[in-house]
Amino acid sequence: MEYPIKGACQCGQITYELHENPSMVFACHCTECQKLSTSPFSITAIVDATKIEFFGQLKSWERKAESGNRNRAMFCPSCGNRIYHFNPDAPEVVRLKLKPVDLNYSEIFAPQAHVWVSEKLDWFQIPSNVKVFPKQPS
Repeated sequence: MEYPIKGACQCGQITYELHENPSMVFACHCTECQKLSTSPFSITAIVDATKIEFFGQLKSWERKAESGNRNRAMFCPSCGNRIYHFNPDAPEVVRLKLKPVDLNYSEIFAPQAHVWVSEKLDWFQIPSNVKVFPKQPS
């Protein structure tokens, strides 16, 4: 695989370059991620903030997570695509929400675990070959 891997929001105003594989990718089934993705779960790639570059003017909003941590969401102000999340108290980790649209990179964005399955929709079946956590693992 050649780096950087490039990605963009739907309208193309926000782009990014990822310089190495995410350290972890998971599918989150919490109700907040269901709202975000308008689907049963959202995919999150954990990335070292020094290994990714974002280009374009982002907007943000923030909420407090159940853990008590702050969760700042960065999104495209034009198309509304969520780009990434981070905890302002731990900015060295980016939780990338937007994968590249090129399917050649799909294997690095395959979930290694499913989290918050305590809020999973009943009709979705989790593959048997991945780790499962009732909430967020520590």
